[in-house]
Amino acid sequence: MTVQPADGLSPAAAFPDPSHDQWQTLVEGVLRKSGKEVSGSAAEEALSTTLEDGLTTRPLYTAQDESPDTGFPGFAPFTRGSRAEGNAAGGWDVRQRHTLTDPTRLNEAVLGDLENGVTSLWLTVGGPVGVPVDGLARTLEGVYLDLAPVALDAPADLDAAATELLRLYEERGVAKGEARGTLGADPLGHEARTGVEADLTAAVRWARVCDAEYPGLRAVAVDALPYHEAGSSAGEELGLSLATGVAYLRALTGAGMSVEAACGQLEFRYAATADQFLTIAKLRAARRLWARVAEASGAPAAGAQRQHAVTSPVMMTRRDPWVNMLRTTLATLGAGVGGADSVTVLPFDHALGLPDAFARRIARNTSTILMEESHLARVIDPAGGSWYVERLTDELASAAWAFFQETERAGGLTAALRSGTVAERLAATWAARSAKLARRKEPITGVSEFPQPGERPVEREPAPDAYAGAPGGLPRVRRDEAFEALRARSDAHLAATGSRPKVFVAALGPAAAHTARVSFAVNLFGAGGIEAVHDPVSVEADTAAGALTASGATVAVLCSSDALYAEQAERVAGALKSAGAARVFLAGRPGEYADVDAYVFAGCDAVAVLTSVLDRMGVA
Repeated sequence: MTVQPADGLSPAAAFPDPSHDQWQTLVEGVLRKSGKEVSGSAAEEALSTTLEDGLTTRPLYTAQDESPDTGFPGFAPFTRGSRAEGNAAGGWDVRQRHTLTDPTRLNEAVLGDLENGVTSLWLTVGGPVGVPVDGLARTLEGVYLDLAPVALDAPADLDAAATELLRLYEERGVAKGEARGTLGADPLGHEARTGVEADLTAAVRWARVCDAEYPGLRAVAVDALPYHEAGSSAGEELGLSLATGVAYLRALTGAGMSVEAACGQLEFRYAATADQFLTIAKLRAARRLWARVAEASGAPAAGAQRQHAVTSPVMMTRRDPWVNMLRTTLATLGAGVGGADSVTVLPFDHALGLPDAFARRIARNTSTILMEESHLARVIDPAGGSWYVERLTDELASAAWAFFQETERAGGLTAALRSGTVAERLAATWAARSAKLARRKEPITGVSEFPQPGERPVEREPAPDAYAGAPGGLPRVRRDEAFEALRARSDAHLAATGSRPKVFVAALGPAAAHTARVSFAVNLFGAGGIEAVHDPVSVEADTAAGALTASGATVAVLCSSDALYAEQAERVAGALKSAGAARVFLAGRPGEYADVDAYVFAGCDAVAVLTSVLDRMGVA
């Protein structure tokens, strides 16, 4: 708390208030030094970043960046939180996901999690990949069901799984008013994943049961992960979650439930990514948008959205998976600051198979550290009042609402799914993002940037996949998929020949002249699993041929300064060609150098370059 001096003296009184124009003038000077002659608003635009959904983040936000009134936490439009106390009372609910199919092993994992910080369980039940319904009792043996909420994921056996869970509540003496969790009915999400046409009958029936008898249980999950995993933008994810929620609202009220009761049966699930500000804005915007739906439906007080955030499966990498710990930490921070009620941190080895005990421990401790050591939950809506976050929230909400309206005009979510409208829209979004990934405009640490081609793979027991072999539905994508395919080719070559594909780094001149571009080239080719041989430290026209032969490579890349390229590049490239180099690259912007076949530079299509190199090397 700041206390002003009694005499009214302000420590900042001697400093004049800078204007926006003065700041722009300083920006112009900095850009001029980098060779960009821009002025006025163009200078600011040069430092702006374009996001998906037509959004742009600017380098400076001020009090002039107005946004709609966000109200107070716990009150409409709920932008600042669904509850007045936020997560300050006890932190967010730490919900661990479990996909083991053996009840005994699953019980050990569940008890271990609950003893070490997890506060609710997310269980896959029934079907070919979940714990059997008749094994649910063994799974929950020793679990205090009045203290640990249970969230079910049982798309194939909803009726059996829900019946068994309610039977266990009764058998173990849990009063109906004390049961907590969600039955997880989400037929539209299941259709999005599999293409199997949704039947909302069971979801409606269980919602009526929960509303009448189990006030702490929610029957329906509005899961936006199928769209996130298909490559959607944040705005599209929000828009489709609204369309899903509205479809369920229509079904529940059509069955005789009030709007208030129907809203109370929904839990919304969103992806949290390593872009923490976008995650914060997405969760805040989601609450505001659902409040608008509730208001339009005649029940503004029922617009407090219950949110479950899950760290993004799309961002998880198979190579250098340890970096996933950092990604999930940022995602969890965004989810917590954004006001999620429950947070699931996927283990760092999620993309590799079933997590081991260490991975589950790190996952649950991520939330614990952020709440207990960083005190993240002690502040209600810590991002509130940030000009940047408030503006981003507003712009993202507008983009999401526009897409929601577009979906409604297409006949609603069901019609949009079955007509292919949703698939086409998400495919276009992912194609644009894939181009950025290929050009490393969106870098992936440990994969497209700073890879370790010689790393030992982390192996895990295969995880059951509920949607493998599904007849239709939306695809599932990963940020690392294009580079993973290249690395897999390299691995196969290693297994077949005992060595990885190689590229010879022909550095010209002293280290000061070539180090930056050598590092760039080593990283670039390493992203495709191609080993860079940089020996000797530098070469000349009369030593390049012997060095290439000694390296065992048939592809070379020249690395140096522009000045040395002008002096030596053509002669060294000619020597490399004479020694048998099938292809010679030059690290730098395209120029006119004899015997140089192609150029690699920041922003080039790395996936296309690496694919062509492996093809020329005959790497299958």
